[in-house]
Amino acid sequence: MTDERLALYERLLLSWNEKINLIGPEARENLDAHIEEALTAASILLPRGNVLDFGSGGGLPAIPMAIASPEAVFHLVESDQKKWAFLKRAVRECRLNAVVHGDRLARVLTRFPPDLRFSLVTSRAVGKPHEWLPLLAPWMTEGGRVALFQGPAEAPSIAGFRAGQCFPLRRGHLVTFHVEQQ
Repeated sequence: MTDERLALYERLLLSWNEKINLIGPEARENLDAHIEEALTAASILLPRGNVLDFGSGGGLPAIPMAIASPEAVFHLVESDQKKWAFLKRAVRECRLNAVVHGDRLARVLTRFPPDLRFSLVTSRAVGKPHEWLPLLAPWMTEGGRVALFQGPAEAPSIAGFRAGQCFPLRRGHLVTFHVEQQ
């Protein structure tokens, strides 16, 4: 079932990418490697509870991670209307336990129920994490983690978070952080 949903996601992504720019040429040419990387991250991180993926774009890594982690509820945040339209379609057709939030992070946070907390936050190459991650600290569970998919292995300094482990991936690194006690 997982393989069928991954194949469906890949078909949807490539089909939609012909009309709108969901992923760049590098990601398109190495799509299997990007999906494998997301599945590897899911096996490392073992997502549970509520998971927020910021800057979800074409769904990498969030969609494959959600397929591999049915016990988690994924919240995909994407501000680009065409991309979040794709994400909603992919979530529906792949039958994922996920919600798509089409807006900027700061506005999305104002609409979350006050008791919602995330055990994991993921993001791939979105802006400057030291600027947007502190916004999420109040929304994280005690012991909550952040996993950034990035090229270099160096963990940036981020207020309210302490660096965790760094895991090598085929196309970069998965750098983790833990929310500091509030």
